[in-house]
Amino acid sequence: QVQLVESGGGLVQPGGSLRLSCAASGNIDRIYVMGWYRQAPGKQRELVARITIGGSTNYKDSLKGRFTIFRDSAKNTVYLQMNNLEPEDTGVYYCNEGGTNWGRGTQVTVSS
Repeated sequence: QVQLVESGGGLVQPGGSLRLSCAASGNIDRIYVMGWYRQAPGKQRELVARITIGGSTNYKDSLKGRFTIFRDSAKNTVYLQMNNLEPEDTGVYYCNEGGTNWGRGTQVTVSS
């Protein structure tokens, strides 16, 4: 079992930045990929970005250039740096370890 705990969400004005963190614990040795997903009100959960154990990344096309996923292996933590945020980025952001384990999510609200 893997436990995932997200943090770093909040209220930010359009154009602002946030950095989300996802701390993993438990049976982490088997984790090959970590990902960030988000779910806006009334919409399905969607992939934001993923990073493999080798450091390869992929992003939702429309977020390239504004969002960056990176990790600190020593801390078993994956981050999502979000810049130039837009109201459409509002939602609950979740962390996933490539399997069935999800965190509880962290709320991101972009509003003036």
